[in-house]
Amino acid sequence: MLRFKVLASVIPLAVAAVFAHTEILPGPRPCIEVGGAAMQIASIPWLAQLHVSFTDDPALATVRVQIADRADTADFAVIDDTDDVESGACESNAVPQLIAILRSPSTSDPVIYLSHDGPFDYRVFVQSSTFSARDAAALIVSAHGGHRRLDAASL
Repeated sequence: MLRFKVLASVIPLAVAAVFAHTEILPGPRPCIEVGGAAMQIASIPWLAQLHVSFTDDPALATVRVQIADRADTADFAVIDDTDDVESGACESNAVPQLIAILRSPSTSDPVIYLSHDGPFDYRVFVQSSTFSARDAAALIVSAHGGHRRLDAASL
């Protein structure tokens, strides 16, 4: 089971503008650190290097993400309202890789079906004031290159 260290990020606006090529962030954006690299949900989709979308139709999905009821059953758990969250841990010298959540699916980008039931490729647990289940799903799918875990295991 893969576990990612979840890190709440607050990047100063001046630094964020340089990193995002003049993007002005209205506030902290969901961000995680994976293997020493930061991945962050973009506020402006066309600046993002990675894109995902969501569907309500499981037949159209390329990746299925289940919302878990407990953190210990999830592949990716976000709990940022505890006392032990490392503030600023997602800040690094490297430019964060930006992930955009698009409204319309693309044929080349992952399409995520997010649900409480059914088969899944990943499970997320979210108890957060800054992350949504959609943010967590977009981050875990992007961290895995947009591939289903079962498809990746067969390569």
